[in-house]
Amino acid sequence: VQLVESGGGLVQPGGSLRLSCEASGSIFSINAMGWYRQAPGKQRELVAAISPGGITFYVDSVKGRFTISRDNAKNTVYLQMNSLKPEDTAVYYCNGAARWGGAEFGSWGQGTQVTVSS
Repeated sequence: VQLVESGGGLVQPGGSLRLSCEASGSIFSINAMGWYRQAPGKQRELVAAISPGGITFYVDSVKGRFTISRDNAKNTVYLQMNSLKPEDTAVYYCNGAARWGGAEFGSWGQGTQVTVSS
C-alpha cells in the first residue's frame, strides 16, 4: 500500500487545515484508517481513527477539534483540524489502524508538516 499525505502548512493558532491521504490498493476499503502525528523529539502517536463503516476514535487532546472522515470510493481519508494549537505542530501521517480488526500497513508515506505558530 502506498500512502500520500497532503494539506499541511503554516497556520496561526485558532486556524484550520484539512489533511488528505490517498492510498493505493484494494485493502483500503476494508481496513481501519488512522491519522498519526510525530512532533520533534516525541514518538509517533495515533490521534484519530475511522473504521471501514465510519466509527471514529479520537485521542483526548483533539476531541471536539479534529474530524476524521473517509471516502472509500476515492481511497482517501481526511482530517479536518479546527481550533489549532501550537502543540498540534507535528508531521502528520496516515496509515492503517490496529482497531476494529484492522492493522497498520508495512510502509509509511512522507507525511505532511503542520506548523501552528503566530
